Amino acid sequence: MMKDFISILDITDDELGHILSDAIHLKKLRAAGTPHELLRGKSLAMIFEKSSTRTHISFEVGMNELGGHPLFLSTRDLQIGRGEEIRDTARVASRYVSAVMIRAYKHSTIEEFARFAAVPVINGLSDREHPCQLLADIMTINEHFGHLKGLRVAWIGDGNNVCNSLILSSALTGMEVVVASPKGYGPKRKILSHSKGIGGRIHLTRSPEDAARDADVIVTDTWVSMGDENERDERLRAFKGYTVDEHLLKLASPDARVLHCLPAHRGEEISGEVIDGDQSLVWEEAENRLHAQKALLLSLLNRREEIC
Repeated sequence: MMKDFISILDITDDELGHILSDAIHLKKLRAAGTPHELLRGKSLAMIFEKSSTRTHISFEVGMNELGGHPLFLSTRDLQIGRGEEIRDTARVASRYVSAVMIRAYKHSTIEEFARFAAVPVINGLSDREHPCQLLADIMTINEHFGHLKGLRVAWIGDGNNVCNSLILSSALTGMEVVVASPKGYGPKRKILSHSKGIGGRIHLTRSPEDAARDADVIVTDTWVSMGDENERDERLRAFKGYTVDEHLLKLASPDARVLHCLPAHRGEEISGEVIDGDQSLVWEEAENRLHAQKALLLSLLNRREEIC
């Protein structure tokens, strides 16, 4: 059983299957209005270096619905923001809460926190990975298609943290991942070699059309992530032609669906017609952050057996 969830590879394919089935069950309980306060008496510290909409709301609402207590903690309001060492904050927080979710600029911050924490630590986003987003994406794809293995997933855009988690997840899901990025903006070689080394099926291309052709799922993300604002003009020039629009969607399979982790910039990485169109699963994807993370929390805190 995993102690922490810092990378999508911190779970096995069996654990992924349990999380997906639990998430579907929790989604049905919520829709039926059936209480499921399985984490009563538990608390979750949510530490934010980076601003957030979906991560903040989904974890806070999810912990409340599970009967637990979420604490929103900005690093501006913690002593860690004034120079307290990460190890000391981790040791102290472990004496108070049942688990910690951190949304940080550096992946190393989350790794160090987990090394010294005595409670489960969840990566709410780092510069290397966004594994919670991938849980929701995988759940959404599985809900729509009924399976994962053998699906062709096209990532079109920046080889960022979400892209990294998608690449690594290929080894767990059996999905084939094709990444189209302009020169200088592709995924890291270390991520690619790691995924391929454990059985991931990954292909790289410069052509958005090649990636989209016959794809079952097309995924994109903002071209200018938090921390990249000073590169905005340069990035917009580099990514010209990488917009997920109706032209690219027509190259995909007839039943293809589109994902975007949000926030979206219509007219840049995705067109308004596509994100708001019939083939978009973006809003289901956003909702599934809630259900997948609730299932994750139950797994980390050893309460999943109580769902049934």
